[in-house]
Amino acid sequence: MPRLYGEGKDHVKKSAIIEAVAEGLTKPAVPLGYSTEFGDFSQRLSDQPAWLVALRREGYTQFGETGFPTTHDEDWRFTNVSAVAQTRFALPHGGAQPPSAADLDPLGVSQFACCLVFINGKFSQKFSRIPALPKGVKITSLAEAITAHPASVEGYLGRYLAFYRDAFAALNTAFIEDGAYVYVPRSTVVEQPIYVLYVSTPEANPTMNHPRNLFIVEENSQATFVEDYVSLPGCEKAALSNTVTELVAGESAVVSHYMIVRESEQTYNFSTLRIQQARSSNVASHSLLLSGALVRNNVHPVLAGEGAECLINGLFMANGRQHMDNYMLVEHASPHCGSRQFYNGILNGQAHGVFHGRIIVHKDAQKTDAKQTNRNLLLCDDAQIDTKPQLEIYADDVKCTHGATIGQVDENALFYLRSRGVDEVAAKHLLLQAFANECLDRMHPGQVRDHVEQLVARWLPETAKFVGERAALAHGEAGQAERAFEEVG
Repeated sequence: MPRLYGEGKDHVKKSAIIEAVAEGLTKPAVPLGYSTEFGDFSQRLSDQPAWLVALRREGYTQFGETGFPTTHDEDWRFTNVSAVAQTRFALPHGGAQPPSAADLDPLGVSQFACCLVFINGKFSQKFSRIPALPKGVKITSLAEAITAHPASVEGYLGRYLAFYRDAFAALNTAFIEDGAYVYVPRSTVVEQPIYVLYVSTPEANPTMNHPRNLFIVEENSQATFVEDYVSLPGCEKAALSNTVTELVAGESAVVSHYMIVRESEQTYNFSTLRIQQARSSNVASHSLLLSGALVRNNVHPVLAGEGAECLINGLFMANGRQHMDNYMLVEHASPHCGSRQFYNGILNGQAHGVFHGRIIVHKDAQKTDAKQTNRNLLLCDDAQIDTKPQLEIYADDVKCTHGATIGQVDENALFYLRSRGVDEVAAKHLLLQAFANECLDRMHPGQVRDHVEQLVARWLPETAKFVGERAALAHGEAGQAERAFEEVG
């Protein structure tokens, strides 16, 4: 039986080294810039608690040993991060022009009563709003929590994240400084969604930030979290956003988590959501990936308590030369647990999508019920998708299924709509909206879903306007709009 991904650290590291030697693979050297940045960063925060200093050092040591992943790594075989490895990123030093309220209001800040705003990875008290909260609930920045509640943070921060398996998680751990911190005590319901907005502003040089979020929801409690990553107009330099979120759900807790990525065409966004579930907990993870040069979305729930349930629901929509990689690792560690994975992808232009869904059913996880489905639409011949559903079952009384489909817009459905007077662009929009709604309909009705639907609605019209090269249509030549779908792939 394989070890849990949060356990057996020494064993796993030795095995990885043996495998690397056997295959003759070598990792690229860690760029010198990271050593310089980590040295300055560590010196600046050297007066913080010893356990946190040690955790950072452990993360950086692991990053140095592992190096950036290559396409020889099975979990990264479809994603090349050499552009990230070859770019010298630096931590932002506050020299950029701060955004105004007018810059942030269109992003969704004004829509949510409870809102934490981070500018280039640093908490902004000016733009954040925290309303009156139920008794015992704590919502603040991680930096403030480390100062005000160090014992609570120490008990959970880095406890479940297996950063020795992922170079980007290790790098994030090395640079832990700020992020969102939420603590919900037992038998408490937080009615309002907790909206966390990360904003990247234009910088003169390539910059990086490493947000670290810690969400703790104790037994019989309920909460909803929204993480939204946005680049402001004018972000023309390369940027690295490398996030880790640790979500701990206690017994019978009900938690919804939303991840939204709408970065600039020069931003590399890597995120890891590590979920630890206790007995009878119910966690729903929803992802919406809209833009970014390279987006890697890792979701790793461990159903550690009997009767836990998890939904992993996602929609990724890529244009141009964008690359979006979704890596799902679901571990069933206890009996009578259920998980559902539903991911839909819409790819246009020369975009490249990846779905790697892996379900591990451990020996003791009898009566597991797991399902995994990935559906993809390719809107032109140059778009590409690599999909890899995967099951590893070590129990003998389970019900597990997986599957994936890849196709184009249904020609018959398009003809049906056009034969009833719907023009080509509108018909494509309707079909794409219906495909996207398969994921949106799994979200609870309410404020967050409305926000997500608005973002999808803004994205779809431009995609529906062209499938392949439609320059003539862009110049208003109505005749070109009547071309048959076969002509444009």
